[in-house]
Amino acid sequence: MNYQPADPASANSTVLSNIASTVNAQPIIELEHVCKRFGSLEVLTGLTLQVNRGEVYGFLGRNGAGKSTAIKMMMGITKIGSGSIRLFGQSIEGNVIEARQRIGYVAQEQHFYPWMTPKQLSKFVKGFYPKWDQGRYESLLNLFELPMKRKIGNFSGGMKAKLALSMALATQPECLILDEPTAGMDPVARREFLDLVSEEARRAEATIFFSTHLIDDIEAIADRIGIVESGKTVYEGELTPLSDSIATYSIEESLYRPGNVPGEFINGAAQVLQSSARHGRHFLVLQFPYGAPKSPILEYGWQQDDMSLEDVFIAVVARSG
Repeated sequence: MNYQPADPASANSTVLSNIASTVNAQPIIELEHVCKRFGSLEVLTGLTLQVNRGEVYGFLGRNGAGKSTAIKMMMGITKIGSGSIRLFGQSIEGNVIEARQRIGYVAQEQHFYPWMTPKQLSKFVKGFYPKWDQGRYESLLNLFELPMKRKIGNFSGGMKAKLALSMALATQPECLILDEPTAGMDPVARREFLDLVSEEARRAEATIFFSTHLIDDIEAIADRIGIVESGKTVYEGELTPLSDSIATYSIEESLYRPGNVPGEFINGAAQVLQSSARHGRHFLVLQFPYGAPKSPILEYGWQQDDMSLEDVFIAVVARSG
């Protein structure tokens, strides 16, 4: 059976159909055909996504895919090139300050005055947030074992990320935006951080927008995901339907013949996302429109292999690159 590589345009139709399915939800964050260029470099090329009230939304993409640029535009730090961004149902143009008072933001890189202590920092920032909760702030510092009176300049990267999260949650945000928050953390600190984020989402019914390139972080807490590649959304929806639609098959390299897929059971319905050889075997990653067969009858030599969610993510971004 002959096959054709997956058409990147099919990813766009997937995105549009998933967005349409959320039409009755109450959107908190909406990006429509957002583009951004820095000189000759196109960073975003039509990014579209929707985050609904009360959900944990995982924003996935490899480094350099445009995630941080998109978040900086949401926060009013970077100017939009073209397209539109709406927060809480309102355009951010002329409305950035009001929107930011309703958002808790943890940036990818933390920039604090190194001479300040967490105690001094709270006095400095709380005037900007009408709903600042000093008790919540101090309890989070205790939970994270962050000393109130130590200068922030002596904090590690992981400690600064925890401090930023403590500040963000103390504002009692309606929406929490996290940009690669676990970067640089050890596994124990990372798990502690994710547990707290998940707990906060359920406790306060806050909307959480979590940007990362680590699929394990998203698997633990996300209700829906958006995958961005080359500056545009290539998938938006729940994790399970995506992972259930993709399967990997392999055969000894000596038995592989280009142009053939593993079994007539596919009937031409699957798209090939990846075709590669390693360790003496040839691997095909296939995507099925209605879910991969659970117990396929395979031709001689072919076998179905296990896939992690990281494998699924890599296949999707490789297809769209």
